[in-house]
Amino acid sequence: MNVGDRVRLLTGREEGIITRLLSDELVEVAIDNDFTIPVLRREVVVVAAEETKAFGQSAASVAAEKKAASSGAARAAKAAGVAPAAPSAPLKTEGPAPVPAAKNAPVTVQKGLYLALTHQSPELLALHIVNHTDRDVLFTYGEERNGQYRGLRAEKLAAKSASPALGHWHLKDFDQWAAPVVQLLPFQLNGNAAYELLTKRLQFKAASFYTSRQPNVPVLQREAYLFQLDEKPAAPVAVAPEKLAETLKAQLTGNAPAKPAAIAPTPEPAKAIVAPPHEVDLHLEALRPEGGTEGLTNTAILKLQLDAFEDALSRALATNMHEIVFIHGSGNGTLRKELHKLLSRNRDIKFFEDSQKEKFGYGATLVRLK
Repeated sequence: MNVGDRVRLLTGREEGIITRLLSDELVEVAIDNDFTIPVLRREVVVVAAEETKAFGQSAASVAAEKKAASSGAARAAKAAGVAPAAPSAPLKTEGPAPVPAAKNAPVTVQKGLYLALTHQSPELLALHIVNHTDRDVLFTYGEERNGQYRGLRAEKLAAKSASPALGHWHLKDFDQWAAPVVQLLPFQLNGNAAYELLTKRLQFKAASFYTSRQPNVPVLQREAYLFQLDEKPAAPVAVAPEKLAETLKAQLTGNAPAKPAAIAPTPEPAKAIVAPPHEVDLHLEALRPEGGTEGLTNTAILKLQLDAFEDALSRALATNMHEIVFIHGSGNGTLRKELHKLLSRNRDIKFFEDSQKEKFGYGATLVRLK
C-alpha cells in the first residue's frame, strides 16, 4: 500500500484514500472526503484499476466525481473574491471547491518546473512536482509551519515526468496549510554546464489559489492547481572543456594557486526550549492580556488560538512532559473540535480526553503524551 491508493474497508462498504502511513500496521484513510481515521492495514484492501475496468465505477467513485463537479462554488468564489456563476442545479456541499477558470485563461503551459495539486476526491488534494522540461531534476520537498522546517522527500525527477504524491491536504483545512518549500537542481548527464540551486517557498492565498486551476496540465494530463517554481530559471555555471582540463592539470601537478582557507561562521548558540505550563489557557484574554483584539475576525482569533496550542504542544513534546491540559472553554465547541482533530492526527499523542469535569466542565482537554 502507498500514499494515494484508493482502498475499501473490509468491515463495510466505505471507500477512502490513504493519506499517511502511520506505522507498519496502521494507515490513515480519508473517508467520505471529510475526515481521516486510522485503520489497520489488514482491515483495508486496495481497489485495483482492473475492478473499475471490469465493473465500472463504484457508487462511491461516481458520487465523489459528481460532488467534485458541483461542490461549493459559491463558498470558494467568496474566499477568492470572485463572483460565483449561477449553478444549473441545487448544490449540496460542506467544503470549498475550485472557482471555475476564466473563459480567456490560457490552456497551454510553458516549459518549466511546477507544484501541482490534483483532486483525489472533492475535498482531498494530492501534491506533485511536475518537471515539464528537457532536463532531469534533483529535488527536495519539505514543509514550513510556524517558522519550523521539516524535510519530507528527496528524489530524482526525469524530464517530462511528475513525482508521486508528496502529501495530501484537505480543502477544509486551507487556512492551516503549511508552506511548501521546494529545492530544485537541474542537471544533464554528460553535460558541460552545472546549474545553481533553486529554492522556492509557497504561501497559498485563496484569491490566487482558486484562479490557478489549469484544465489539462502537461505530464499529469489532468486538471490541477498549478504553481510555477522556476519563474527565474536556474543560472548555468558553464565551464569550458579546455579550461576544465587546464584546471585539473594544474591541480595534479601542484601548480594550482592555493585556495584561501574557508572560515566557517560561528554558529549561534541554540536557544533552550522552555516547557509550557501544565495548564494552557487558550482564551483570547489569556493570550492577549494587554488587549488589542478589536477588529479581529473569528477566523483570526481561531488561528491565534491554534498557533498557541501547537506551540505549547511542540514544547511539551520537546521537553518530555507526560501530560498537558488545554483550556478551550465550552462556547460553540469550534475550538475544541479543531484541537481534537489535530490531536487525533498526531502520532506522539497517547490519548486525550475531557479533563476534570468538576473543575472545567467540558471546557478543557487532557492530553497524555508518549
